[in-house]
Amino acid sequence: MTSAQFARDGNECALASVTHCPRTIPPTSKRIHMIHQNSRIESSRGSAPNDNARVWLESVSPGMRTVEAVIRELSQNDVPVLVVGEHGSGKAAAAARIHGLSRRASEPFQAYHGGGNGESVLAGWDRRSGTVYFQEVGGLTAAEQQELARQIGLSDAERGRAPRFICGTAAELEPEVRAGKVREDLYYRISGVCLRLPPLRQRKEDIPALRDLFLAAAARELGRDVPELSADTENFFLEYHWPGNIRELNDAARAIVALGDEALAMGGLRSLLRRADQGNGEKISLKDAARAASREAERELILHVLTRTRWNRRRAAQELQISYKALLYKLKQIGYEGYGE
Repeated sequence: MTSAQFARDGNECALASVTHCPRTIPPTSKRIHMIHQNSRIESSRGSAPNDNARVWLESVSPGMRTVEAVIRELSQNDVPVLVVGEHGSGKAAAAARIHGLSRRASEPFQAYHGGGNGESVLAGWDRRSGTVYFQEVGGLTAAEQQELARQIGLSDAERGRAPRFICGTAAELEPEVRAGKVREDLYYRISGVCLRLPPLRQRKEDIPALRDLFLAAAARELGRDVPELSADTENFFLEYHWPGNIRELNDAARAIVALGDEALAMGGLRSLLRRADQGNGEKISLKDAARAASREAERELILHVLTRTRWNRRRAAQELQISYKALLYKLKQIGYEGYGE
């Protein structure tokens, strides 16, 4: 059996080759292959709540097929791994997948997001089993970085049955090292093996399976039927840029289920998602999606009533059961202040 070989490429850590993958995904008739849906991620002080189980889907995109092959190879050893990917691209799920395929699968998987007294939390993991995943290693405090570097640097004899460490980052770490924000010794200890995840816009073949999974999960959670999407909405999901990646896709699917009306939900979501596409790709909250959909529905209703009343504003205000002044204000908000006069 030949191990995977890895190399650093300029300023980026990169996979050089993977010559053999000792464990393969068993064949399945279903396109969606759920691995960790019921796998609990244990938390400790400083960790985020673990209400949502990590899931890993069998991908159809070539880029993710390569990633899955590398993950299977990495699961066969205990070397530290650095997972690089944009926010929301599935770094924690990849770390959980590595753990789930490893000999440590029956042991705890702990996700750490930083916080107060982090060095004492890290020290508490010394000589414990399982896998520890750090969501943003570049955001660890100086004391946390020192403790993590110490534990990774222990010899096999000193480590005993120590946890395996997997670190995630959405930013390139070499500039952080040069700026003194990340310890150089820690960087070289965690970046020898680097797994890069493609953003969702580069793996659009996987969007239908992910979308259907999130729709079904939201329907179960909210006690509703799984919606059947129109062709127009399905096309929108495929054409949209998804700057927030898988996390943003999940939020959009959940909003459709929660609002219970595809046309109403998509009216607001199109506006909200495209506005996020021009911004920083932050996570979309369900409250924001509902508000956007409500504003769109209100706009359509006002214009419909005004068209029926031939833009008689006083009569329209009566039908809408709002004051004339309120109607004028709403027309100003939607850009129809002087229309029809």
